[in-house]
Amino acid sequence: MSAAVMEQRPQALARASQGDADSFSVLIEPLLDPAYRLAAVMLNDRPAAEDAVQEASVKAWRKLRQLRGDVGSLRAWFLSIVANECRMAKRTRWWSVIRLPDMERQQGDEPEARSDLHAALLRLSPDERLALVLHFYLDLPLDEVAKTLRVSPSAAKSRIYRAAKRLRADLTLEEVF
Repeated sequence: MSAAVMEQRPQALARASQGDADSFSVLIEPLLDPAYRLAAVMLNDRPAAEDAVQEASVKAWRKLRQLRGDVGSLRAWFLSIVANECRMAKRTRWWSVIRLPDMERQQGDEPEARSDLHAALLRLSPDERLALVLHFYLDLPLDEVAKTLRVSPSAAKSRIYRAAKRLRADLTLEEVF
C-alpha cells in the first residue's frame, strides 16, 4: 500500500466509527479477498463462503466501535469475525442434513482428481485447518494469527506446528505393491 493510503487509514477508521459507510468500505475492501479465501477453505463451499463473508462484513460494520486498537488490528479482528461466521454456519442443522449435488463432480471431475493436499486439509479439524490457512495460505504473521485465534503467540505457533505435523503425516507416500 502506498504511504498516502496508510496515512489515511486511521482517519478512515475514525470516520467509519462515527457511521461513515464510505470510510468503512475503504477499510474493509482490501480484507474481503483474504476473508473469502479463509471462508472458502473452512466451509469448502463457495456460495456458503460468500454468505459468511457478507454476514461478517455486516457484523463488522455494526460492531466497529468495539474494535480495540488501531487500524493495524483491523485485519485480525475482521478475520476472526469471518472464522466465527464459518463456525456458526457449520453448526447449523441444515449444513449437516442438506447436501446439494456437487457441480464439479457432475462436470466430470472425479474425487480422485482433487489434490492430495486438499483432501488432507479437509481431514483436519476446522481449528487445525484455520491455523494453517491463516499462517500459510493468507500469509499472516504469528502475532496476527494469534489475534485472530484469540490466543497467545506461543499458543498460535504450537497450533500451527501440530496441525502441520498432522498434515505432513497425512501426506506421506505409502508404498503400493
